[in-house]
Amino acid sequence: MKENTAKFSKLDYQISQWMYKYGKPILRFSLAINFIWFGALKVVWDSPAQELIAATVFWFDPEFFIPFLGVWEVSIGVFLLSKRTLRLAIVLLVLQMPGTFLPFIILPEVCFENFPFVLTTEGQYIIKNLVLISAAIVVGGSVREREFIERDIKSADTE
Repeated sequence: MKENTAKFSKLDYQISQWMYKYGKPILRFSLAINFIWFGALKVVWDSPAQELIAATVFWFDPEFFIPFLGVWEVSIGVFLLSKRTLRLAIVLLVLQMPGTFLPFIILPEVCFENFPFVLTTEGQYIIKNLVLISAAIVVGGSVREREFIERDIKSADTE
């Protein structure tokens, strides 16, 4: 029994170590793919969100704004691909994300089947951005990760 526990513990350590080492880069690339894909759909006028965007930001000409938003999103994705441009990606993302929640304010009837808990497909599409925001926070926090780890080690040594 103790031998099985030791084997499990070793396997658990190896899996956790792999996730620690590769999790943030995988998350960064996943975010990049997401932004490039959804942005490109807007650029070529094939996004399922086009009508929602046009109805939400009605003060902009959709012929201009939707492709512009698509290029913005593709740029976020491309900038996420490199650690050198990661900060720029996060800035663009921070500027873009609040707008994704505007339909909840401007078009609540489109977002909810039964307010406040039952979301429509459009509402679900919007609320998933919370996961993108959380992922961006994790990825953005990795910009100075080595510095944070070194500082934590130094402070642990002085305790």
